[in-house]
Amino acid sequence: MTALVDPYADVPPPGHGEEVQTLLSGLLNAADLDQMTFPELTEHVPGLIVEGFTLLVGPPKVGKSWLVGDIACGAASGGRVLAGISVKARHVLLLSLEDSPRRLQSRLRKIMRGQPLPARLDVLTDVNPLVLLATIAEWLQRHDDSAPMVILDTLGKARRQTASNANQYQEDYGFAGTIKTLIDAVPGAALVAVHHTRKQGADDFLDTVSGTQGIAGAADSVIVLSRKRKSDEGILSVTGRDIEENEYGVRTEGGLWSLDGMDILDAAATVNSRREQAGKARLGDRSADALAFVNGRSQTTPSDLAEHLDITGKAAGDLLRELFDRDYIAKRVRGTYEPKTPEIAESPETTGQPDDRPPANSGNSGVSVPGGITDRTTGMTDRVKAILNSKGQPS
Repeated sequence: MTALVDPYADVPPPGHGEEVQTLLSGLLNAADLDQMTFPELTEHVPGLIVEGFTLLVGPPKVGKSWLVGDIACGAASGGRVLAGISVKARHVLLLSLEDSPRRLQSRLRKIMRGQPLPARLDVLTDVNPLVLLATIAEWLQRHDDSAPMVILDTLGKARRQTASNANQYQEDYGFAGTIKTLIDAVPGAALVAVHHTRKQGADDFLDTVSGTQGIAGAADSVIVLSRKRKSDEGILSVTGRDIEENEYGVRTEGGLWSLDGMDILDAAATVNSRREQAGKARLGDRSADALAFVNGRSQTTPSDLAEHLDITGKAAGDLLRELFDRDYIAKRVRGTYEPKTPEIAESPETTGQPDDRPPANSGNSGVSVPGGITDRTTGMTDRVKAILNSKGQPS
């Protein structure tokens, strides 16, 4: 018979008056969890950046440094980010490690459009990689009561060389996890790390993050900035544990980024409008007329379209099948077509959960009291253990 291994054989006995610790000491009953309350999640840039570790990725020379410069100036001044998102003023540390002080000054002055640079914004352009994380930790200690923001441009500047035979996923996850632990130690703080996309494209924007999935997996949120060369139109694709997954249209003019819309909700609608227009541009005139006809009705048959376009039933059927095969319209039943219902992007951890956060364009800036999450906040899975052990108490 095999002897059972004592899991506590190497654990020293507790001293006088000490509570005995077991492997289940952190066990929490769901009924007790249900009664707990937590500080609200801090939104640094409503709809884009919440407390925790955020990756902002994009290809080289797409405008990432201009974008994080806009975020830094907007958050430090308590003004607007992307010329349309109101934010609360807070202390910001911008580590612009690929810039000289002269270049950074020029960029920030242009972003502020002639206004003085914000007093709450601290900058560093040269830090030894061996002490970079320690430098961030020391700055966070100075502002640990004000939910500060740190912007690291770029993530690669904080990375140390690893052994060639190391498990790359484990190395990436451990490295990114260290950054997450650093920022999670300060209530309500956010760290945005600029990173590159890989050269190969991908259907899922999350798969464009350079490196293994360990980096994106350890981050709380990921923002991907995409823009075609010689175009002033871009898209910010956002996903995360504590933020709604969505895409927002943005524009750049002379390096200055802004929402492509009146507010962040309008910018989300812009993305769909662009895709519809691009789709119509790829269609011939007759196909475009057929698509407009289908989208204006609840259902359409080949005979309906044939009468509208004054063509044969066979030609109408071929047009409808082509539009369906190219994913422009949906098919209700055989021979009957209908408009394609827009997909509502939802994070796997927020699907089916109520969203009672204030809208991004409301009078409230959307930035809450510095802290963590509430009993109403969705997507808090990865944080439950650490927060409950340190702060949560049954009400």
